[in-house]
Amino acid sequence: MTNKIFTSIDDAKEFLYSKFGKDESFDVCIKDLHVYSLPILCVYISGLVDGNTITEQLTPLFHDYGKTDEWEKEIEDEDKYFNDHFNFYGKSEPKDRDEFLLGVLSGQVGIITKSGFGYVLELRSYPGRQPDEPDNEKVIRGSRDGFAENIMLNTALIRRRIRTADLRFELNKVTAIGQTDVAIAYINGLTNEKNLKWLKKRLSEINHDGLTMSDKSLEEWLFKQKFHPLPFVRYSERPDIVSAHLLEGHIAIIVDTSPSVIIVPISMFHLLQHAEEYRQSPFIGTTMRFLRYFAAFFTLTLLPIWYLLATHEEFLPAALDFIGAKEKSSIPLFLQIIIAHLGLEYLRIAAIHTPTPLSTAMGLVAGIIIGQIAIDVGLFSPEVILYTAVTAIFSFSIPTFELSVALKYFQFFILIMTALAGVNGFFISIFILFSYLCSLKPMKVPYLWPLIPFFPKAFSRVFIRFPMADDAIRPYIVGAKQRDRS
Repeated sequence: MTNKIFTSIDDAKEFLYSKFGKDESFDVCIKDLHVYSLPILCVYISGLVDGNTITEQLTPLFHDYGKTDEWEKEIEDEDKYFNDHFNFYGKSEPKDRDEFLLGVLSGQVGIITKSGFGYVLELRSYPGRQPDEPDNEKVIRGSRDGFAENIMLNTALIRRRIRTADLRFELNKVTAIGQTDVAIAYINGLTNEKNLKWLKKRLSEINHDGLTMSDKSLEEWLFKQKFHPLPFVRYSERPDIVSAHLLEGHIAIIVDTSPSVIIVPISMFHLLQHAEEYRQSPFIGTTMRFLRYFAAFFTLTLLPIWYLLATHEEFLPAALDFIGAKEKSSIPLFLQIIIAHLGLEYLRIAAIHTPTPLSTAMGLVAGIIIGQIAIDVGLFSPEVILYTAVTAIFSFSIPTFELSVALKYFQFFILIMTALAGVNGFFISIFILFSYLCSLKPMKVPYLWPLIPFFPKAFSRVFIRFPMADDAIRPYIVGAKQRDRS
């Protein structure tokens, strides 16, 4: 039985005008219509619904379609009359006024009958991009579809790849004013129940007005990230990557208006994986994986090691006597490195804010002309520019942008410690960073698993891309109920 949430259409209008204002928002449509002889009030947000479908559904029900007998009929049971004549598959009944209003604000069409019965119709059509290939996770051979800002579209892209009734999308409304749609995706009977309960509890504890930065804001609320520089989740804009993680027992969090999906729980090694490794043969994929691990290591240590050897020539082997600044400069070597790094950071920031047609020209001016002039006038040593550029290339090879940025700031820390205390400072800073990484346990998962604690078989699978026929065990850290995938 449908809930009678208003006393009349006039009561409904008074409620809606108190919320939206009367004629104050041009996109709020409140219209008096008829379903044959039954007066109704139709309410929707014009930019969030499919106007053509609304027209197709309602137009045949108007009285001027040869239904004069229906138009004159006396209605005894309004609820039954509406359900008999408006038999739309996407119709549901809200339990109260707040749920009715939230449905309208979410893009549903609200219907109120003469006596105050309320319905919402699923006719949402959110504006947004088509599922194009994401720029951050491109592959040479593979699917070209990617997530968009539409939560309905994103769930459909995952459903297309995992055709099981056990796939769940639990919808939650998060924050008081924003009422953001957040869907928790998992495979029932496979995902660890403790992780699910933890996530649901954290979502229910969010007490804020809105998620202004969508998924990133949600990450900080879920993990209480504070000033930790490292990401505690993996972001992906590719439905095939998210689907693969769901089949491993991970949980995906889809936030409406965000083209990135959050994957939890993860370790640091998940952030170094890329879809291209699984689009090539196992041997090629393993080689690419090793190259990425080396890139992460040298992003962290290359410049500090070079600076240490350049300033302490007693540690320099004869075979590496080419290391060091050959040309003298009036600026200390440490300061040269810092300035060069800041220059690259400003170049990255400028590239983000520069229109695409001008970005190439801006890169040429900053990278070639300014850099070469700085060397010619004696501000920088050529070696500083060389090693800074090589380090930047290594950082660009890391597939997760958040991790690459964090490693560059860790590199600053090692470099400062090396400049202050030489060899001792270098190794002390490495020990501090290693201890910090070992102490991180988001969702009670060791950040360096399977290195710390050491799991030999899992560690081998982290470094080697085994053939798909052999890779039949789900990761231990997800706590899947069934570890065997075959």
